Amino acid sequence: MDWLLEPLSYSFIVRGLLASIIVGVVCSVLGTYVVLRGMAFFGDALAHTILPGVVVAFLLGWPLALGALVMGILTAVGIGALSSQGVVKEDTAIGVIFAGTFALGVAMLSATGNYTVDLAHFLFGNLLGVSATDLWVTLGLGIVVLLTILLFYKEFLVISFDPTLAVTLRLPAEFLRYLLLVLIAITIVVALQVVGIALMVAMLVTPAATASLLTRRLAPMMGVAAIIGAASGIVGLYLSFYLNIASGPAVVLVTTLLFVLAFLFAPQRGLWRRG
Repeated sequence: MDWLLEPLSYSFIVRGLLASIIVGVVCSVLGTYVVLRGMAFFGDALAHTILPGVVVAFLLGWPLALGALVMGILTAVGIGALSSQGVVKEDTAIGVIFAGTFALGVAMLSATGNYTVDLAHFLFGNLLGVSATDLWVTLGLGIVVLLTILLFYKEFLVISFDPTLAVTLRLPAEFLRYLLLVLIAITIVVALQVVGIALMVAMLVTPAATASLLTRRLAPMMGVAAIIGAASGIVGLYLSFYLNIASGPAVVLVTTLLFVLAFLFAPQRGLWRRG
């Protein structure tokens, strides 16, 4: 039991463990909608577009979450507005904004004089550097995301599975679309410290994709994805501690391994079962 308890004697490990559990649950639950609606590219792009906001907050000495949150919401709304006009397809709007804003963030960061260290921190996270303030911000934003999903569960369910029914029921589809985009932006801010910008899409997509191989109903899918996300965070942090590897990539590698196992051996849909 010593190997299990020893890391918990360090306060920064405990904070990192709590942060990884929160991020694993929040990203995985929202990630079910990302997977069902085929929005993985949007999640990846949005994760990168927050870089200018993070850099500005870093240069001004503000909380990184504040800059990321403002930039993420503005970008989500901007992509939604561009693609909703019908002049530019959504994937084209995402690609243009993704490339431009990420390049802007890298250019701004290169001007700070500590380009390599800072970029590595932003791209791959710093789970073991989570402060008490970071933890409270992560928890607060995570609760906002989960409560919103709970409140709009039926509406999100309808627009995800049957857009035609949503029109028939006169649901505010455009409002719900923008709300989902904003929730993705907030979730990305939640996970920023844990896995960083570059690996963000893995936490949004992989646990939910794994759960989709194990169940076909939305509510159980969310539950299974949350368990996978939280477990990946815990196991990844322990691997990081004992193997002396970066914490963010360790978490992502664990959740990727779980996906591979589900893809091969899932009871109904696994490759082994189909073979």
